[in-house]
Amino acid sequence: MGQTRWWQQGIVYEIYARSFQDSNGDGIGDLEGIRGRLDYLTWLGIDAIWITPIYPSPMKDFGYDITDHCSIDPTFGTLGDFDRLLADVHRRGLKLIMDFVPNHTSDQHDWFRASRSSRTGTKRDWYIWRDASPEGGPPNNWRSNFGGSAWEWDAATGQYYYHAFLKEQPDLNWRNPEVRAAMHDVLRFWLDRGVDGFRADVLWHLMKDPEFRNNPPNPAYAPGQPEIEKFLQLHSADQPDIHDVVRGLRGVLDAYEDRVLIGEIYLPLERLVTYYGQHMGGTHLPFNFQLLQTPWNARMIASVVKEYESVLPPGSWPNWVLGNHDKPRIAARIGLAQARIAAMLLLTLRGTPTMYYGDEVGIAQVSIPPERVQDPWEHNEPGLGLGRDPQRTPMPWDASPVSGFTAGTPWLPLNAEAPNCNVDRLSQDDKSILSLYRRLIALRRGCLALSTGSYANLELKGGEDLLAYERACGSDRFLVVLNLGHEPRSAECGRFEGATVEMSTFLDREHETLGRELGLRANEGVILRAR
Repeated sequence: MGQTRWWQQGIVYEIYARSFQDSNGDGIGDLEGIRGRLDYLTWLGIDAIWITPIYPSPMKDFGYDITDHCSIDPTFGTLGDFDRLLADVHRRGLKLIMDFVPNHTSDQHDWFRASRSSRTGTKRDWYIWRDASPEGGPPNNWRSNFGGSAWEWDAATGQYYYHAFLKEQPDLNWRNPEVRAAMHDVLRFWLDRGVDGFRADVLWHLMKDPEFRNNPPNPAYAPGQPEIEKFLQLHSADQPDIHDVVRGLRGVLDAYEDRVLIGEIYLPLERLVTYYGQHMGGTHLPFNFQLLQTPWNARMIASVVKEYESVLPPGSWPNWVLGNHDKPRIAARIGLAQARIAAMLLLTLRGTPTMYYGDEVGIAQVSIPPERVQDPWEHNEPGLGLGRDPQRTPMPWDASPVSGFTAGTPWLPLNAEAPNCNVDRLSQDDKSILSLYRRLIALRRGCLALSTGSYANLELKGGEDLLAYERACGSDRFLVVLNLGHEPRSAECGRFEGATVEMSTFLDREHETLGRELGLRANEGVILRAR
């Protein structure tokens, strides 16, 4: 391919700001804490950090309910702390991506206070207000993503306002040009400070059906599922005119040099890829969450990769996500042995990989006692296992009682395995999952075939547990074979006879020469370099 951008070749590393490193002993991570751990990130080899929201907030949804888009919450520090972090990030040759939350604000935001003060106020139309239905209830059947109706009655003005998430998170009205202009100014505020891009939260939610029609029932809904699944979100999200909004956001970033716009979009692949925009005027990277949603099965993953590659618009760039702050950790989903396979998959597929802090040390399921639960979703729909606290627990840095995260009491419990599963210990073990991540990252960075090269799926004889593909750039070719099963497998590798093992997930068979067959242990992945 031609000239590539940093966000195509690079690796993005998501930091949940509250949980990476605390610098002042209050038990909550902060900007100075992140700055103090930048040497670790350069050692690991990633290229860009994405930081979850750090703006002023009542913390009803832990930062995704914002009262001021152009400042820093004292929990995390000051604008001066942010500027120092950004300067140190750039000094190390890294990039910094901020979380941009365009769909909603806090109900304590000055905009919403003005909006709810009067039906005739200047900002009334900055949010979504509707009269009650003829029957006297909410305007329609739209549900909140956190349970219950998405409409909240405001007795003072006699109308309902819409909130796709908590009632403390009213949705902005993106059909209002003043809202668009104000949010574009938010982007410019941070771009002018030098940030390298944004991850746009729930981007597909920004536009709603102008007629506010009821959503149709979901025929596949079953008891035990989240309440939001009762209806298909046909009219409350992913509306056709969303792409005009996305083009506007992209236009702001395009006025600056070499910035990236990433969109959080949970949609089927054929809808997801439309967010690249016609003629690539949309997001640079609509987040591809297929590895979070597809059963851990070689045939199904191969099918998903094939489908994704087939629907990508010409000129667009793929991306893959293995974990994030909303979904159970990869080691919790598939076990620590297969988490090593997942690492090799993420870092050898074609496209930009996004890592989630702590996955590289193998954090798995963390038990949260009922009295320590923080997540509002778990409080609103208890007993369904929807709580996101387990994937937001503090980063374990060492074997001390609080794992080097804080001098105080951590805001969430630490992983019970933290005394053994921590950066200090695993960095000294040349066979650990952390060493595997670091070596995979170094290999990817050193080989264009693995970063920006072509991808081709391969069918190898050896069993349905095997996932195999070729990455190539010019004469440089790699064969990746992953055993997603828990039994040994042997694969016929045909034209790759004579290739040498570049890396095994066990980190113990480098330079081995391949014969006609490749023997794989249970839960083993191998990268081979062709002759």
